[in-house]
Amino acid sequence: MSGNKVDIKVVLLGKSYAGKTCLVERYLHERFNGETVPYQNTIGAAFGAKKVDVNGKKIVLGIWDTAGSERYESMSRIYYRNAKAAILCFDLTDKSSFDRIRFWIGELQTHEEACKIYICATKKDIIDADPNTRDVNEKEAQALAKDVMAELYETSSKTGENINELFMAIAQYYLETVKTTEVKEDMIYLNEVKKRLPCSCKST
Repeated sequence: MSGNKVDIKVVLLGKSYAGKTCLVERYLHERFNGETVPYQNTIGAAFGAKKVDVNGKKIVLGIWDTAGSERYESMSRIYYRNAKAAILCFDLTDKSSFDRIRFWIGELQTHEEACKIYICATKKDIIDADPNTRDVNEKEAQALAKDVMAELYETSSKTGENINELFMAIAQYYLETVKTTEVKEDMIYLNEVKKRLPCSCKST
C-alpha cells in the first residue's frame, strides 16, 4: 500500500523489548519471527498500513512503530503528532515496562489530548505457559486503564491472541466518533510505506 493518505494514524509507544514491532509484524503480515530473528532496536520509527472493513466501510490504518529506547524519546513527539489512537505496550513479564507507560500517558495527555489511548499487554503466551512469569498484576493494569479511560488488551504476537481485536476496536471507535474524512499526514516515510517491518524482539 502506498500513497500519502490514511484515515486514522495509530502510534505504538513503550519501552524497548516490550514487543511493539512483533505486534505490528503479526497484525500486518500474520507472522511471528521472534524466536528466529536476532533482536534489533527500532531506530526512530517504522511505518506500515492496512485497510480494514468495518461494517461495510473501508478504513486505512496508518501504523507507526516507534523506538522504545529513552534516547529516542525526544523524537517520539514527531511520530505521535496528530495521532488519533496510541497503543501503549508493556511486557507482562517486566514490571518496569508497565511503569514506563505512565510516562507516555502523561506525554499524550499534555501534547495530544484528542488521542485515544489503548493499553496493550504483550507476551501473554509466556504467562499462559508459566503463570509465575507474570510480573504485572492484572488488576493493577485494569485500574490504570480505567483511570485514563483506556481499553486493556492482553495479547500474544506468537499466537495472535487479541491483536486483530485491538486494531478492530480502534477502527470501530474511529467510525463511531470521528468524521470519516481522509487525513493527510506530513510525516517522513509516508510515501514509501514498507511492505515488511523487521521484527525487533525475540519473544512475543
